[in-house]
Amino acid sequence: MTENGTDAAIAGPSRTEITTPEVIEEEVRTDASLRPERLDEFIGQAKVKESLSVYVEAALGRGEALDHTLFYGPPGLGKTTLALLLAHELGVNIKLTSGPVLEKPGDLAGLLTNLGPRDILFIDEIHRLRPVIEEFLYPAMEDYRIEIRLGDGPRVETFSMKLERFTLVGATTRFGLLTAPMRARFGVVERLGFYPTDELGEIVTRSAGLLDIPVTTDGAGEIARRARGTPRIANRLLRRVRDYAEVRSDGTIDAPTAVDGLTLLNVDEYGLDEMDARVLRAIIETFDGGPVGLNSLAVAVGEDAGTLEEVYEPYLIQNGYLQRTSRGRAATKKAYERFGYALPAADGEQGALFGDDG
Repeated sequence: MTENGTDAAIAGPSRTEITTPEVIEEEVRTDASLRPERLDEFIGQAKVKESLSVYVEAALGRGEALDHTLFYGPPGLGKTTLALLLAHELGVNIKLTSGPVLEKPGDLAGLLTNLGPRDILFIDEIHRLRPVIEEFLYPAMEDYRIEIRLGDGPRVETFSMKLERFTLVGATTRFGLLTAPMRARFGVVERLGFYPTDELGEIVTRSAGLLDIPVTTDGAGEIARRARGTPRIANRLLRRVRDYAEVRSDGTIDAPTAVDGLTLLNVDEYGLDEMDARVLRAIIETFDGGPVGLNSLAVAVGEDAGTLEEVYEPYLIQNGYLQRTSRGRAATKKAYERFGYALPAADGEQGALFGDDG
């Protein structure tokens, strides 16, 4: 199966026209050859896929637009891919944009007025919409109309423009940052979670076949184990290990070749990369194991606080290396053991991290 999390266009859709602003065109065209072409080809997220299949079939049966749909979860899990597949399954066009791109209501009005019946408007990073854009979007989502303002000042005039019944598909990595009024306007809300190793192994194997990369089952499994539960990362690692195999080996990715290639990439057997190690070592060495505030930690490792919170922390927390406390981030017992540090004396809040009752 394809990389479900890489945001790229479906290869050769029969009835779906994809249009997108230039700012994300490069991202949408990346890995087009690895895209699934049907929803039932999408590996993983079984419950989400089953629900969407029901909603799509019902909408097609009634000849109506699909309810407004929201996908949320960590980056790289397939939110944009699912939006593209929805358009393909429904046989409609899709326009793609992102929250930061929409600076004024006119930007959004141009997209909305060019949508045909039942078309899809996809907004990535929808939590980053400006308040004025969000308020402009509400009547479009509810009543399928927008208010156009003519001129400025005390004599400003407005008129209402009717829209075709369309579907807004939003994607966000920060569900909690969406306003309550925005969340309430989505009829379908689906959460995407990290992928188990066996599903990532299927994705790696299929992607290798599409890219004509010789790979063994053990080699694909080694890449999958270190892909942090994310298809996008799995496909990226596959390409880099392919480079290693072609230069340092016979071109086939078997388990030893995968291990050596991933070691060169500083991705260890637990899926931890160089930045993960820097984060955990900084907490242990610089901040005595924590707790430490997010901004202080970001300065210590030279990374943006938002990137730490959205990209690195979810995997570290879910795998038991990092814990969020009321006072900040703290390294767990597992993190100390992973890097060979002696555990500190257990007292106070940190003692609770190590399971100490006293």
